[in-house]
Amino acid sequence: MKTLKIMLALGMLSLASLSVQAVEIRDHHKEVIGKDCKACHDKGIKQFPSDQACLQCHDVSELAKQTARSEQDKWQNPHNNLHYGKELPCQECHSEHETKKPLCSNCHTFKYDKHKE
Repeated sequence: MKTLKIMLALGMLSLASLSVQAVEIRDHHKEVIGKDCKACHDKGIKQFPSDQACLQCHDVSELAKQTARSEQDKWQNPHNNLHYGKELPCQECHSEHETKKPLCSNCHTFKYDKHKE
């Protein structure tokens, strides 16, 4: 009976590790992250990455330049906007493992075609 319980426990552990390894990583991060989840999950695997983890590779000012809109629509820049400036937490719009609707789309109807989940 004890052997059966050990075998079941080992089987469940192997299934859990397979599910962690099967998580999809977006193409634009594969080269940088590899299979080291802790490169981003600095607060633990079951927690969202901190903004500091994102900012190790991404510069908010540079992102604001890349996503700048016309003068008329300048406050619709997701990385420098009227409500949050450059202080909006990354996880409000971006997610590595599943598609996420940007926070601004809860109230606004403009479309940002280059959004990377």
